[in-house]
Amino acid sequence: MRAAIFRNGEIVVDRMAEPKPGPGQVLVKTLACGICGSDLHARQHAHRMVEMARKTGRKPMDLARDVVFGHEFCCEIVDFGPGTVRKLKSCTRVCSLPALVTPQGIEGIGYSNDNIGGYAEAMLLSEALLLEVPNGLAPEHAALTEPLAVGVHAVAKANIRGGEVPLVIGCGPVGLAVIAALKLKGLHPIVAADYSPARRALAAKLGADVVVDPRVSQPYLTWAEHAQMSEAEKAARPPLQAMLPALKPAIIFECVGVPGLLQQVFEGAPRDARIVVVGVCMETDRSEPMLGIMKELNVQYVLGYTPDEFAASLRLIAEGQVDAAAMVTAEVGIDGVAKAFADLANPEAHTKIIVQPWR
Repeated sequence: MRAAIFRNGEIVVDRMAEPKPGPGQVLVKTLACGICGSDLHARQHAHRMVEMARKTGRKPMDLARDVVFGHEFCCEIVDFGPGTVRKLKSCTRVCSLPALVTPQGIEGIGYSNDNIGGYAEAMLLSEALLLEVPNGLAPEHAALTEPLAVGVHAVAKANIRGGEVPLVIGCGPVGLAVIAALKLKGLHPIVAADYSPARRALAAKLGADVVVDPRVSQPYLTWAEHAQMSEAEKAARPPLQAMLPALKPAIIFECVGVPGLLQQVFEGAPRDARIVVVGVCMETDRSEPMLGIMKELNVQYVLGYTPDEFAASLRLIAEGQVDAAAMVTAEVGIDGVAKAFADLANPEAHTKIIVQPWR
């Protein structure tokens, strides 16, 4: 079969053996797979990913061997391995968490030498993790389940109590997913900031009430304008709090993941803000703990999602509650993956590119 392979730091197209399903596994035809920002980071910072995997006790990639990226996928069942229940029939369209259940435990799909990701014509999935795609949802839209689930999980981990005013820094796919999840929570106004006009427009389409161009307006000042307490809220404050600015609670989602940004958030955040770090920074960064201490900031790092959040995200897209399709800006075949990686560096050109291996 054909695949776009990460080899010696580059994305190359080559042929490889089609995998054979083992116990509890199914062979699937890959219909659509999104290119994630983490894939772009992995290509550029693969050695850092290996280092972090070792530090966290996970099996690292062997960069001397081939890796097939791709963990945002929708597939079609082709064949079954031994010991499968076969509740879903051949040709059923499915999504799955990017993981395989093995006798050694859970193994990831997409950053593994052994488990082929979605930039290939076929891959293996665990039958126990399969979710049937409902409502005739198009594969390229079902493939957005994974990135939406990231946003749903980030908002869940924010521990929203009601009354907060959120600020989303960065409106790439992760930031857009966070905005969509915040809208579903009914939290308003949602303030979002990005330098890209195209991404600011998408942020508004997916639920942001106020969009900010950091070149024109300081995001934290704009947030403060929309977070003013009512007269009743001011009057209800304890005496010592009455000396502080009369602002509603802040939840700030950092959705960029570049060095220096967390420090910027520390500097701009109001006192007692909750900061949710969703963007994946692959490089060593620095921030001033004393600044966080003086403001009593609460910082929550997040990763991935739960199986229930993943399943709920698929339903949200299928039922039209989230316009995930708005994020898709291009579709390419396997031969176009390497160029797509380069094209995604321009936020005005693309937000989410979907790989269709049989295109």
